[in-house]
Amino acid sequence: MTAKKVLFINQEITPYVPESEMSHLGRVVPQLIQDKGYEIRTFMPKWGNINERRGQLHEVIRLSRMMLIIDETDHPLIIKVASIPSTRIQVYFIDNEDYFTKRLMAFDENGNEYDDNGERAIFFARGVLETVKKLRWVPDIIHCQGWMCSIIPLYIRAAYQDEPSFANAKIVTSLFSEKLEGSLGDNFRRSIEFRDVKSDILDKYNENFSFVDLQKLAIDYSDGVIGAGKDVNPELMEYAEGRGLPVMTSPEDDKICQAYEDFYDRILEAKSE
Repeated sequence: MTAKKVLFINQEITPYVPESEMSHLGRVVPQLIQDKGYEIRTFMPKWGNINERRGQLHEVIRLSRMMLIIDETDHPLIIKVASIPSTRIQVYFIDNEDYFTKRLMAFDENGNEYDDNGERAIFFARGVLETVKKLRWVPDIIHCQGWMCSIIPLYIRAAYQDEPSFANAKIVTSLFSEKLEGSLGDNFRRSIEFRDVKSDILDKYNENFSFVDLQKLAIDYSDGVIGAGKDVNPELMEYAEGRGLPVMTSPEDDKICQAYEDFYDRILEAKSE
C-alpha cells in the first residue's frame, strides 16, 4: 500500500526558534507521523532570529528566485533547507529579505507587532504552495499550524484548486493560544488578491478584519480543526463546530501520535464518502 503523504506547514519549529507550545508540536507531530510510516514534507518561515550557521541552512537554487507579485510589487522567493539533528526530518524555509531575513517573528525587538504581518502571511502562503508545485509532490493531508498559515486553506481552495498537487488534498488547521491584537496592514485586502481570490471574499467577516477573522478564514476553507493549544480561543472552536467540521482538542502528550493519526484517517474517510 502506498504511504499516505502529509504536508506540514508550520509557523514555528524547535530547535530553529525558541521552545514554545507551537514550536514543540511543530517538531514532534511531523516526527511521530513520519515514524508511523507516512511520507512528509515540512515548511516554515525563515524568521530573522534563526541562526543559519548553527541550523546548517543552505539555499536550494533550483527552487529559489521566483518573483511573487503582492500588491503590484515584486518580491523574490528564497528557499532554504536543513535537517533537524538526530531526525530524518528535512525542513524547507521560506525566505525573503524584506519579510523575514531582517525581521523577528510576529513582534519586533520592542515587543510591537509588525504592521504588515498579514502581507507576510500572504507571501509565506504563496511561497509554500509554489514550492510544493515545483517539487511535484501530491499530499493527501495538508496540516497548517499557526496564524501565519491561515491564508493557505483559502488559496488552496480558491486559487490553486485546479493544481494537481492540491486538487484532492484535505486541509487540517491547528489553532493555538497565541493572541495578536494589531492590524494586518492597510493594504491587506488588496494584497490577498490572487487568481480567483478577490478582496470581496473578506466582506463576510468584520470590516476591521482582525486576527480572529483571519483564523475564521482558515477554518472556513479547512476540512478539520485541531485545538492544539491549552488556551485556544473558545470562540474559534465554537465557530469550527458550528461549521460542522470534525474537531479535535489537544490530546495528552503520550497519546499525540495515535490521536493525530486517527484524526487524519477521519478526515480522509470523509473524503471518500
